[in-house]
Amino acid sequence: MTKKEIQRKRIMTYFINAAKEIIDEEGIEGITIRKVADKAGYNSATLYNYFENLDHLTFFAAMKYIRDYAHALPEYLEDADNSLDIFIKVWECFCHFSFENPDIYYAIFFASLDNSLEDYIREYYKLFPEDLGSQTEGISTMLLKHDIYDRGMTTINQCVKEGFIRKENAEDLNEMATLLYKGILAEVIQGKIDYDEAMEKTMRYIGFIVDSLTIK
Repeated sequence: MTKKEIQRKRIMTYFINAAKEIIDEEGIEGITIRKVADKAGYNSATLYNYFENLDHLTFFAAMKYIRDYAHALPEYLEDADNSLDIFIKVWECFCHFSFENPDIYYAIFFASLDNSLEDYIREYYKLFPEDLGSQTEGISTMLLKHDIYDRGMTTINQCVKEGFIRKENAEDLNEMATLLYKGILAEVIQGKIDYDEAMEKTMRYIGFIVDSLTIK
């Protein structure tokens, strides 16, 4: 990195860490430009030199919570024997971390942002490649996808290649799993179910879906 890039990363990190502190203290809805700038020791005008808007800043702060998920993935996948195992274990890892921080994951994957999510993700990992962890090529590709449906298709397409899922059923499997997850995530956010129930239901239902579509 050039000196200018190092300086940019350092100052952006001040703002990101300040925003993350506010999330920890008040929740993601507590973030404002003024609060973050004050906590970081800069004025609001300086913050806008590094972030397009509040969505951009909030997204980068939220991505810090994704680091634990990305770093845990290799351990979850250690015992995976094939692409179908990988599909299920990726969902298990994703659900574990997202149900612990449901508001954060909703903000990253379902909130409407002014810019392309893929642009933000690529910009983030260009600045903080260490947060991506040590991944296989396929998993790295998945983590850089801008859409949660596209992320799911990355692992499902491999299931098709290995003969576990018929090509004509691939999108159905992905859509059912994603809609199931989104619905249960909403119930967690609304306080209707807790982490344990969310994990049990999601993985059990995904198991049913996979079993019904697996080539016997």
